[in-house]
Amino acid sequence: MKRLLLTGAAGSIGSVLRKKLAPLAEILRVSDINDLGDAAPNEEIVYCDLSNEDDVYKLVKGCNGIVHFGGISVEKPWSLIRPANIEGVYNLYEAARKTGCTRILFASSNHAVGFYKQTDYLDDKALPRPDGLYGVSKVFGEAIASLYHDKFGIETAIVRIGSCFPEPKNHRMMATWMSYDDFTALIDCIFNISQLGCPIIYGISDNDGKWWDNSGTAYLGWQPKDNGRNFLETLDKRMERPKPDAPDAVYQGGYFTVDPIYASEDD
Repeated sequence: MKRLLLTGAAGSIGSVLRKKLAPLAEILRVSDINDLGDAAPNEEIVYCDLSNEDDVYKLVKGCNGIVHFGGISVEKPWSLIRPANIEGVYNLYEAARKTGCTRILFASSNHAVGFYKQTDYLDDKALPRPDGLYGVSKVFGEAIASLYHDKFGIETAIVRIGSCFPEPKNHRMMATWMSYDDFTALIDCIFNISQLGCPIIYGISDNDGKWWDNSGTAYLGWQPKDNGRNFLETLDKRMERPKPDAPDAVYQGGYFTVDPIYASEDD
């Protein structure tokens, strides 16, 4: 690609993948509302509030692909989720339509299906069961991606990210964990395949005991190599396993299922 856009580049995942994605394009355009430091030799830095339609258009213009991590990534009041995750996603897809950018990775979340139980085994046809307003915003983004694919031909990889950290932080994450290397390999597949479509992909490594089935998107050629179960001994030493009736042991979304509806800052 000539130019690849990475939104949310100052976030926990974006800041790591910022370095790993550099080989995918001649120019990596990185964006956030938070400090991004100095630009690397092949980078452009563009600060942008995703809720500002005109600024998002300028951000997307000239880009051949988008890796979209921008927005709120945890449960928050609706007054914060709406502009970043609802208006922001709409603005991004409208900008892609108007500028002719036809391939996007949309960072969805396991919290779009968080109210399924851990005994359920989900594939790419599983209907949403969000576990909070954050999850609802990701369901919205998945619907926008589907609409813009069917109506305008914009291809999107909808990646329902499990838990992307250096290592699982708790026992639940052994099933949901995705290593940075496996995620980088997935992104490489997404932007190099000739025909992508609009698949739902579960963002997980090759974890023992996983709850999600990616066989429907095997055509991507992605073969994750890491395994969250390798951290079991470390986790057992660090913390107790959750009780059998704890949300972290019952629901795929864990404790997000018992989060309240947070009041807005104005209430």
